[in-house]
Amino acid sequence: MGSLHEEANLVEKVCEIYEKISMLETLKPSKDVDSLFSQLVLTCIPPSSINIATLPENIQETRSKLIRLCGEAEGHLEAHFSTLLATFPNPLHHLNAFPYYSNYIKLSRLEFDILNRHYSTEPGVVPKSVAFVGSGPLPLTSIVLASNHLTNTCFHNYDIDHAANSMASSLVLADPDLSQRMFFHSTNIMEVKEELKDYDVVFLAALVGMDINEKVKVIQHLAKYMAPGTILMLRSAHGARAFLYPVVEPEDLQGFEVLSIFHPHDEVINSVVIARKYPAPIEVDHNHHQELGIGSFMPSSCKYCDFQAFNNPLNQMNIIEELALDE
Repeated sequence: MGSLHEEANLVEKVCEIYEKISMLETLKPSKDVDSLFSQLVLTCIPPSSINIATLPENIQETRSKLIRLCGEAEGHLEAHFSTLLATFPNPLHHLNAFPYYSNYIKLSRLEFDILNRHYSTEPGVVPKSVAFVGSGPLPLTSIVLASNHLTNTCFHNYDIDHAANSMASSLVLADPDLSQRMFFHSTNIMEVKEELKDYDVVFLAALVGMDINEKVKVIQHLAKYMAPGTILMLRSAHGARAFLYPVVEPEDLQGFEVLSIFHPHDEVINSVVIARKYPAPIEVDHNHHQELGIGSFMPSSCKYCDFQAFNNPLNQMNIIEELALDE
């Protein structure tokens, strides 16, 4: 009963915050906007056993609207700080001005460690070319990965918004290294086809596809055009954090073998999903969506799955890790 009471209080609190956010005249950074979204994040970050898929339809509708508002606010926040950073002679020396920069440092380290575990069986082999879909006006993941972890890799950043790409590209122009390794493409990823075969890894931002139907269409497009055997990394959400970002389940990744799903329990909000495109085409069921519980996180090809502690400097997460694949 205690858990149900806690979940009811959580949903009530989230809905109250949503009502206040929805009445704001603008979602551009301001005292009121910052305060409400800070309250929302603090409400959703603590570990919760809530199963978003079982919530009533009216709450699901509120959640969908809230995710879109979060995405809009995030875009305004990134644009604001990208514009601010561009006023410095070398913007990359001042990235810590962004209030969530430390989160990106941790998330990028986490994603690199996950990628490193699964990319190749040969030590020291790293991707030569990476695509980041939905990079936005402040492409911190690409910048941090390129600067700290994949220091010889080329990054191709895709965003549908030309203005966002203009802001993003201005941040790296003064850097002699990144300006030669970071590229920006203003296009809808659904129109990118053969070029997708050129990338060793594709990152899909959490807010590309604000609901699962939109996201599945993007995933199906990637499954069609990415090269066999290449890696797809996605951001998802777990527990109450699913009020902030869309949730990606393994059955949404048809055409890919799900390798691992990682659920941080610290201030890093997004879960991380890593998958590999199957080496041969498989039949895709476009209508296969179910409401699933915790068992749904297990990849269908997994014989033995378990919860493990990840040997990672963050050291504050649960992992659902595939231990053995079908032979």
